[in-house]
Amino acid sequence: MSPRSLRLGAGGEFDRLRAIFARLGPAARDLGDDCALVSVAGKTLAISIDLSLEGVHFRTDWLSFREIGWRATAAALSDLAADGAQPLGVLVSLGVPGNRQRLSGNASLEIMAGVGAAARSVGAHVLGGDLVRSPRYLVDVCALGLVPRPVRRNGARPGDRLWVTGRLGGAGRALHALQAGQRLEPVLRRRFARPVPRIAAGSWLARHGARAMIDISDGLAGDAGHIAAASGVAIAIELERVPCWPGVTARDALASGEEYELLVALPRGFQESDARAFRRATRLPLTRIGTCTSGREVRITNNGRQIAAPRGFDHFPAR
Repeated sequence: MSPRSLRLGAGGEFDRLRAIFARLGPAARDLGDDCALVSVAGKTLAISIDLSLEGVHFRTDWLSFREIGWRATAAALSDLAADGAQPLGVLVSLGVPGNRQRLSGNASLEIMAGVGAAARSVGAHVLGGDLVRSPRYLVDVCALGLVPRPVRRNGARPGDRLWVTGRLGGAGRALHALQAGQRLEPVLRRRFARPVPRIAAGSWLARHGARAMIDISDGLAGDAGHIAAASGVAIAIELERVPCWPGVTARDALASGEEYELLVALPRGFQESDARAFRRATRLPLTRIGTCTSGREVRITNNGRQIAAPRGFDHFPAR
């Protein structure tokens, strides 16, 4: 592995990434975080890329094409939020099946309308991209932004407190309902189909001393493991503190992926009064859910009793 690559958490997907990093050797640098950082003319450019593939990340019978475009773009922009960056724009590679005309019709137009709406929601623009014929729909979004003070995954220290924005579990609840063929109530559908990248929240936290940050895409427990591995700390999460979407249990919230909230390690001096200031600035709750200690693992307790931590989403789980 390149000495300038970050340590990754456990899982088959990350075993493959470690192998890729090792094969790249000196051709690679600073791999393993939410964004690549490049210094340009005295400024720091944050770059992230995120691929959404039909049948893996979305289904056309669950989402409209406009929602597919929004959701794919929000996922890429969320990586900028996790570094504390302000978005400039996105580049999009779009794959559309050529043999599904009745279904695809204006699919490319509608997907890109969703991309544009998501970009505009955070003050960014669509800067270009590519269009190809593909066996399945795919939306590959590269997001670019500027960041005055990057927050990486590897800055957490023993004694830091762990906080999370928003409420968790809505995306997981929506997914389970869709899998069961149930109709989503409007608020829950919006949570699933139009996630909000926490750009303002990430920028505020970066300015107020965030040491490590990650967006919750693989589930709270799994993404906490990435901070623990990258920072070389242990993380203790108190399940009873986890803020949950209405009707969702804390255990389910712990495993829910594609939430796109921010998990952040802040110094011990960051207090509830600061969390209230965050809420006034962003209109978003910030909840302390645990601490960073010496060690390397993630430990979950429920009212003082340790429980097993669920595994985060893995594209290549062990068989």
